[in-house]
Amino acid sequence: MANLLLIAVLIAIYCSLSQAEVKGSFDDNFSKSCPESHFKTSEDGQIWYLSLDHKAGCGFMTRQKYRFGWFSMKLKLVGGDSAGVVTAYYMCTEDGAGPTRDEVDFEFLGNRTGEPYLIQTNVYKNGTGGREMRHVLWFDPTEDFHSYSLLWNSHQLVFFVDEVPIRVYKNTNYTNNFFPNEKPMYLFSSIWNADDWATRGGLEKTDWKNAPFVSTYKDFSVDGCQWEDPFPSCVSTTTENWWDQYNSWHLSSDQKLDYAWVQRNLVIYDYCQDTERYPEKPEECWLSPWD
Repeated sequence: MANLLLIAVLIAIYCSLSQAEVKGSFDDNFSKSCPESHFKTSEDGQIWYLSLDHKAGCGFMTRQKYRFGWFSMKLKLVGGDSAGVVTAYYMCTEDGAGPTRDEVDFEFLGNRTGEPYLIQTNVYKNGTGGREMRHVLWFDPTEDFHSYSLLWNSHQLVFFVDEVPIRVYKNTNYTNNFFPNEKPMYLFSSIWNADDWATRGGLEKTDWKNAPFVSTYKDFSVDGCQWEDPFPSCVSTTTENWWDQYNSWHLSSDQKLDYAWVQRNLVIYDYCQDTERYPEKPEECWLSPWD
């Protein structure tokens, strides 16, 4: 009976997380980096619009940095012909692509009208990435808002779309030291032109006649450990927070079923299977996401 109660509580937590919105205005929680003309909000300030044209893109980052937790945002992506346009939603240890950064990415790769969006995820440790996966989605992400979330603790990173786990990245327990668990991270998002690589390897270029390209955001939620220098409280959190306790070190039974479906139907690239790039499989690829 106790086990059934625990399972019910965990399901309730996962289902309610996307509703646990952060209080305050956009400016209370984020700083933006773009011309004022490229950032707009709804009248009530709860929906945010980032635009890209041939002059500039737009981005924002949290004022707070975190080490471990649950991070979620609802996005509606650029509609129509979005080839060459990337909407990035990610966590990073610094503001800029520094040579020693840790980073965890969602990148939404636009496409020609009628072709599906691709999600590329990646993990960086100390400035090195190369851990890409690509998925297609089971819905059109331009028609409505969908939640994109990260669960981050010292045991695993899990990428979620509408609470469905699409990728599990396990910690190898320091044997190859390629897990970002030491440095705190900010959360970022941006829209930018990447037509040198984003769509069919750069063959499809951005059609600026369709500008401005607009990505839309709402309902940012976070349940994480806020990093405060010089005495951070995020050194050991296992006994205090649901996202760093034993049940969050592994997928639940229902999540495993969803994850298996994603693996069968939505994965179109996995660096762990790319023997041309990696004749010797990276060590984390040997870890089972099911354990």
